[in-house]
Amino acid sequence: MRLEVLDSLAGVDPARWNALAGGSPPLQHAFLHALHESGAAAPETGWVPRYLVALQEGELAGAVPVYEKHHSWGEFVFDWSWADAYRRQGLAYYPKLLVAVPFTPVPGPRILARDPGVRRALVAGLEALRERLDASSVHVLFPLEEDAALLREAGYGQREGVQFHWHNAGYRDFDGFLSSLNHDKRKKIRQERRRVQEAGITFEWRVGADIRQQDWEFFERCYRATYRQHGSEPYLNLDFFQRIGQAMGEQLCLILACRDGAPLAAALNLWGAGRAYGRYWGALEYVPGLHFETCYYQSIAFCIAHGIGVFEGGAQGEHKLARGLMPVRTVSLHRMADERLDQAVAGFLRREALGIEHYRQELEEHGPFRKPG
Repeated sequence: MRLEVLDSLAGVDPARWNALAGGSPPLQHAFLHALHESGAAAPETGWVPRYLVALQEGELAGAVPVYEKHHSWGEFVFDWSWADAYRRQGLAYYPKLLVAVPFTPVPGPRILARDPGVRRALVAGLEALRERLDASSVHVLFPLEEDAALLREAGYGQREGVQFHWHNAGYRDFDGFLSSLNHDKRKKIRQERRRVQEAGITFEWRVGADIRQQDWEFFERCYRATYRQHGSEPYLNLDFFQRIGQAMGEQLCLILACRDGAPLAAALNLWGAGRAYGRYWGALEYVPGLHFETCYYQSIAFCIAHGIGVFEGGAQGEHKLARGLMPVRTVSLHRMADERLDQAVAGFLRREALGIEHYRQELEEHGPFRKPG
């Protein structure tokens, strides 16, 4: 076995990569390759692909999606204070190494290998790569527990986080889901949905070949407009959406909100392996309740209709709790090259974890579902 570092997935067999990714749509070869080829996650935007791969007899046996980062945008695990601490010590925080799916706070495998020896070699290879690039640190975002355990054994500190996910309890339809909520939350959702309906808005779910070129153009307009309304520069572009549309169509659901036959808002979900992932949304005009209906209620209805077990609503957002998405623990793993700062960060993470767990428990206590009995 030997380890190599790749600056592109162009020469990697998609089938072998996808087999290692375990069915997670954001980790599919087509999704990651589209991020690079479209220029969204590329050296020009501060994302330098440094894919660590393990080869056995010339075949892909394992991989880690690694990026050399020159900023901390697009990660959803915030480390600006750590960068400032490095600066105050006269040290450079950037470049750092990031193991993640760019712009996508979705939990999933990060050490893509099944063989224990290959997995350990990849973790050791991360530190060797950090030394080679003279990077300040290694950060692994939203790994599964089996990867997190391996990284903890290697000396990484663990950071706790919270996301909001909806779980399908075998609902027959959306009304069945509503019946599981307490009276106040059920009434609120019905009021929100009624306002959208009274505004003359209807919805279409488009999957695969049903998503047309003009749909992608409209969706990109919505996505870009909404980012700019919030004073942010959008990370993604039309080329990216078109690429995943061509390569991953059956794993995408585009939800269109229409009025008088013309679309005015849209949301894009990825789905596969029993999970749906709410990713991007945008609207060309404000309609009360439209965001909740398009992003959450339509997505939940889609999951119920297709027997999908979990809908991941993305990072942050306590407002999701009232819509039936419950708090779920997430983790990230971090290791600093500077021993003093690594110890300081480890102490911070232990203290922060206590507050995060208290926060998650408090959220659960105020959940929207009816109490037993």
